[in-house]
Amino acid sequence: MSFFSSLFRRNKSVPLDDSLRQRVEDIVARSYMDPYLGCNLIDAGAVVFIGRQRDLLTINIETSYPCRNVSGEMIEALSEGLAFLEEFSSIEIDVNWKIPAHKGQREEASRIKNIVAVSSGKGGVGKSTTTANLALALAKQGASVGILDADLYGPSQPLLMGIPEGTTPQTRDMRFYAPVVAHGIKVMSMGLMVSEKTPLMWRGPVASETIQQLIQQTLWGDMDYLLIDMPPGTGDVHITLSQSLSIAGAVVVTTPQDLALLDVRRGIDMFAKVDVPVIGVIENMSTHICSKCGKEEHIFGDHGGANMAVECDAELLGSMPLVMSIREQADAGMPVVLADPESDVALRYRDIALRMAVNVAHPDLITPLPNIRFVND
Repeated sequence: MSFFSSLFRRNKSVPLDDSLRQRVEDIVARSYMDPYLGCNLIDAGAVVFIGRQRDLLTINIETSYPCRNVSGEMIEALSEGLAFLEEFSSIEIDVNWKIPAHKGQREEASRIKNIVAVSSGKGGVGKSTTTANLALALAKQGASVGILDADLYGPSQPLLMGIPEGTTPQTRDMRFYAPVVAHGIKVMSMGLMVSEKTPLMWRGPVASETIQQLIQQTLWGDMDYLLIDMPPGTGDVHITLSQSLSIAGAVVVTTPQDLALLDVRRGIDMFAKVDVPVIGVIENMSTHICSKCGKEEHIFGDHGGANMAVECDAELLGSMPLVMSIREQADAGMPVVLADPESDVALRYRDIALRMAVNVAHPDLITPLPNIRFVND
């Protein structure tokens, strides 16, 4: 149902009396536990209207995360639970979403509701592939999403998003750039400015100035989420982004092995010093699944991501296996969320993306612009 028809229907409906409303709320609370909010819809405050129009029960639900393709399960569960109410012959449940905006955004990014940094302590852990799949998963649920490829030394988003070589951003007024749109995602990357064979060598101040230009001179427009594919490690680009933008939170990608976790700790400490909350940990390559026999093994160790999440007081958003199809489809410019949307790995990416969206929307994550502090330990 469209928003306007829903609004018209709501205006014709009348609120329930207190006792009947309480019964309906109790059934709604018992019938569905939201897997992303981690509680029932009543406790989450997601039920915004309950009313009736003669013998029609109308319920309007509004989530804080995009849920276009996952709302069907919600509606089915609630409809089954409410079907036993004798007061109504039919039930109409309307589900929408309203993504809250992170406060404190500066002017150049004020039309972007939420900026999320996707980071890793070291290279080679699958951060860029994860960023691309998370962005596509959010877009499939109805969100407007962009990717800023901030890895100036090894930009890979153009390849991952299937942008043809030689594609460059269009300029506006000889000063601004329009991001390239790929699979419905707005993408800006240094990889769109130079050829694939051009070596990218940056001194610290030049790298900082370049990333500032990418931020300030890109015409992002209105967006729900901008995911920043951060360079590995910690350095000038990380500090520049933290100073220039009000980042809603950071998602840390790691493998379970001890060497990766050691570098991740440094990255988490850096985010703490620039007042950017870590809203989740993603354990990539958690297991290897043999393409021949299907046997699953923890070849890089186990529970590393979960232990790290506990250590930094963050949520383990999910674990991704080491599967050849993820690499093959990413190299082909058609990430698995698009290429095989109903596969197990694509659904894992979807669940991780929606858990991340819920954590971004949590009011405790509304923070002021970060202050950079340098201390001598």
